Amino acid sequence: MKVMIVGGGGREHAIAWKISQSAKVDKLYCAPGNAGIAEIAECVPIGVMEFDRLAEFACEHKVDLTVIGPDDALGAGIVDVFEAKGLRVFGPRKNAAVIEASKAFSKDLMKKYNIPTAAYEVFTSAKAAIEYLKTSSFPTVLKADGLALGKGVLICNTYEEAVAGVKSIMQDKQFGSAGDKLVIEEFMTGREVSVLAFSDGKTIKTMTSAQDHKRAKDGDQGLNTGGMGTFSPTPFYNREADDFCKKYIYQPTIDAMKAEGRTFQGVLFVGLMLTPKGPRVLEYNARFGDPETQVVLPRMKNDIVEVFEACIDGTLDQVDLQFEDNAAVCVVLASDGYPEHYEKGFPISGLETFKGKDSYFVFHAGTKLSDGQVVTNGGRVLGVVAKADNLKEARAEAYKATEWITFANKYMRHDIGKAIDAIEE
Repeated sequence: MKVMIVGGGGREHAIAWKISQSAKVDKLYCAPGNAGIAEIAECVPIGVMEFDRLAEFACEHKVDLTVIGPDDALGAGIVDVFEAKGLRVFGPRKNAAVIEASKAFSKDLMKKYNIPTAAYEVFTSAKAAIEYLKTSSFPTVLKADGLALGKGVLICNTYEEAVAGVKSIMQDKQFGSAGDKLVIEEFMTGREVSVLAFSDGKTIKTMTSAQDHKRAKDGDQGLNTGGMGTFSPTPFYNREADDFCKKYIYQPTIDAMKAEGRTFQGVLFVGLMLTPKGPRVLEYNARFGDPETQVVLPRMKNDIVEVFEACIDGTLDQVDLQFEDNAAVCVVLASDGYPEHYEKGFPISGLETFKGKDSYFVFHAGTKLSDGQVVTNGGRVLGVVAKADNLKEARAEAYKATEWITFANKYMRHDIGKAIDAIEE
């Protein structure tokens, strides 16, 4: 069969790598792709938001299945466009992708269906939000309602900081129209965990857990980013937490969306906080996480195309989702200055070192080919991943592998997975 992936980041490279292993697939396209994806798929120069052009390409080339990567395309209704043309497509429709596209919607959904989350209020006026802050306890959390590339969350320690944050989001439009509405949320303490799950609209099956590192600098300092590294599984997400989440969060969320007439088919990403009072939902995403996908899919045993098809056909209950009993760590190699100002276009060397190595992977996030040379083309450039028997070994191997790659402006955090030092192997 012919499969097309929409997107061009590290997440899409990991998905492409996993799809390329399927015995069912004999042709793989990716639009627009990147230099790494180009090694395993035919890259098509169509942007992720050019829905009609993408659908036309899928029709003309008789693509049997299209997999949507990015949140903005899902939130804007790319799945609806494909389905209207009779095309098979993996991902939630627009009315279900709203669970990520609007934080106010997702918070209201959780409140209505008693899904555990932080207390919150929603505001459409900066003045009203600032007035509310006078009665708030600190720290407090400000969230731009719409999509902001994973960066639209501010943790404010003082009233003054929070007022400045409200003005930045709602008046100065730091995140554009995503800040037209603002969610002010209770600050929760505990460990953050990411759990990705497949859903066919009725059944939900979770993948292995992961833990992301959002801040740009060591020690969780600096600005929020799209993710500087991750590890899987997280030892802090135990059987007790999993049982609780299955009963009170995962299935209730899918049931709630169905009850609202917004059947969710695709990948539901649940960001959790393991608080002293039990797990609480931090956020929902309507797609694979980035860089969580880079550590989750290399540990997945199933043919991913069969799982995608089961989600579309409503037969996920018949799938036995399995993961390897090991660990993976991803360290993101970024351009120095990310997420603010950075230079692009620097040649990358050392990528060939990964060839033929079963336990090491390099997923391209921001790269392109220039005169036959792979060069940097984004803030997050590469995700270097290693698998091993346990987390500490995987982390050591991932950091060893980061040394194989060089480019000007190379930057990374040196403490990815530091939390696992507290765990006895």
